[in-house]
Amino acid sequence: MKRDFQAPGRSPVFAREAAVATSHPLATSAALETLQAGGNAVDAAIAAVAVQCVVEPHMTGIGGDCFAIVMEPDGRLTGFNGSGAAPRAATPQKLAELGVEEITDTSPHSVTVPGAVRAWETLLKAHGTRGFQSLFTRAIRYAHEGFPVAPRVARDWAGDVDKLRADPVTAAHYLVKGEAPKAGTILKYPHLAETLEKIAEGGADAFYSGDIAEDIVAALRSRGGLMTLDDLAACHTTAVSPVMRDYKGHTVAELPPNGQGIIALVMLGILERFDLENLDPLGAERFHLEMEAARLAYAVRDRFVADPGHMDVCHSHLIGSAYLDRLAAQVSPEKRLAAIPQSGLAPQTDTVYLSVVDKDGLAVSFINSLFTDFGSGIVAPESGVLLHSRGKSFRAAPGHPNSIDGGKRPMHTIIPAMMLKDGAPYLSFGVMGGQYQACGHAHLLTNIVDYGMDVQAAIDFPRMFFDMDSHDLQAERLVPASTLDGLRALGHKVVPADGPIGGAQAIMIDRARKMLIAGSDPRKDGHAAGY
Repeated sequence: MKRDFQAPGRSPVFAREAAVATSHPLATSAALETLQAGGNAVDAAIAAVAVQCVVEPHMTGIGGDCFAIVMEPDGRLTGFNGSGAAPRAATPQKLAELGVEEITDTSPHSVTVPGAVRAWETLLKAHGTRGFQSLFTRAIRYAHEGFPVAPRVARDWAGDVDKLRADPVTAAHYLVKGEAPKAGTILKYPHLAETLEKIAEGGADAFYSGDIAEDIVAALRSRGGLMTLDDLAACHTTAVSPVMRDYKGHTVAELPPNGQGIIALVMLGILERFDLENLDPLGAERFHLEMEAARLAYAVRDRFVADPGHMDVCHSHLIGSAYLDRLAAQVSPEKRLAAIPQSGLAPQTDTVYLSVVDKDGLAVSFINSLFTDFGSGIVAPESGVLLHSRGKSFRAAPGHPNSIDGGKRPMHTIIPAMMLKDGAPYLSFGVMGGQYQACGHAHLLTNIVDYGMDVQAAIDFPRMFFDMDSHDLQAERLVPASTLDGLRALGHKVVPADGPIGGAQAIMIDRARKMLIAGSDPRKDGHAAGY
């Protein structure tokens, strides 16, 4: 597909040596600066995400979790699971004693151990060439001296005022005279700046012990939370082997559970059984198949995906050909599946994403998240650490693979990914947007593989997702009316999406031309860049 230069849009960025794609311009600049100073892709990713933890506080922070995949120039892949566990005391029995039947995003029980800082340090030890002191320079400067609020950040912030007002400490940190800051407002976070300086000096241990850890634990305990200093001290990052599956001559690599990356592979496995390439990419038939595959795949996720030590089935069974045949057989091209039968699921045995590829061909696919906007809404007051809400994914009651338990990691929505072609590095990519991410991976990849779009066009292309409760389809504004009518004729209820669906970054590695081709989502403030 060729770009219409009379229509608003972006061209992909072509670069010979290195490329960066992030959701915030200041983060892109920090990554590029690091690369040009001799740092590698992993160094640049850490510099960028540290900036985002300051300038996109509703999306990410040092009080969140992190996942990454690093791809060597020869195609070797290493995954990093930087998600933290529930406090040891957080059992279903204990929550029942406390009268907790559901874990809401503002509950202190939604705060699992923040794994991001430990993951950053682990990534740097394994693949980096710089330390926190040099890589945090930009982030510390923005926190100390101030940064301007970007337009998309301001738009999202305005929708979170009630959540922020509910806690006086949080309101003092993240509201300006009780209101959300406007675009261009200069904000400073001196407490967070001092915390970043302590981590830069003392490494991850400065976060997981000492003054910062004590501040986090005190903030949670004062609200009835169960986190202890021992819980924080036990935080570790796990190196994992990505799960691989072919899609039409390409090999897609996702991280294994407790993330939902396996569900992107389930979706692609269902969709490859249909002739997507012969359908209009904007037509009702394409979106119908994609949404039906998503509804089935997410039902599989909600039934099975959890901390791998607690899953009822091995994740490899979920992407086996026989199982995918059974799922695909439930999809009718002529009508919507009225309900997802649980009996047909069992096999027989919110976030920032960025991508960097450096001059040596090292690539990193990197995602860091607070889960919901501003996470739990709980700020540790002296350190300025805003804590995530990832434990909201747990079920409070026992008896489910994803029931809360001490030392257990929750099911995660954030998923970095890679794609290889002919065994060689081809695409470093990821999609933001909470629950949407697995569906977003399938949408982006089918745009590229089935419809021949370049990375920027594939990112720009209109999106659709389904409501997790009602299964109504939510369509972005640029999905044509004829497509919506066609979906309704197939039995779907279609409503306008409340706002843009997710965001994405991607860098394609064109080995034949020795070229990097990068794209960044216009639904966010950021951009791609290279040299």
